[in-house]
Amino acid sequence: MGRLTTHVLDTSAGRPGAGIAVTLDRLEPGGPVRLTETVTNSDGRCDAPLLDGDAFTAGTYELAFAAGAYFRARGVALADPAFLDAVIIRFGIAAPDEHYHVPLLISPYGYSTYRGS
Repeated sequence: MGRLTTHVLDTSAGRPGAGIAVTLDRLEPGGPVRLTETVTNSDGRCDAPLLDGDAFTAGTYELAFAAGAYFRARGVALADPAFLDAVIIRFGIAAPDEHYHVPLLISPYGYSTYRGS
């Protein structure tokens, strides 16, 4: 059975992105539907899959990471407004029987993501 997971790595500090607020929305014709709100643990991961079981269906989703709040809490001086405040990743799930892992590598001025395993 498929599932969706994520983790965050703070590439500017060379460590996991702990304490980052994460939300997951499913994009529907009538607008986004909030599915999950969580915070990354000390390893930069979520304690449970963001989505699994019967709720894990094909469709378009958005993960939002509160990057600006994370960097401010770490004492990083950011511009006002911050270059990256919320990092939003829109992605599709086409095969709900597979594991989708969407990691985020973040710094105050850039990020990258990919479909991991």
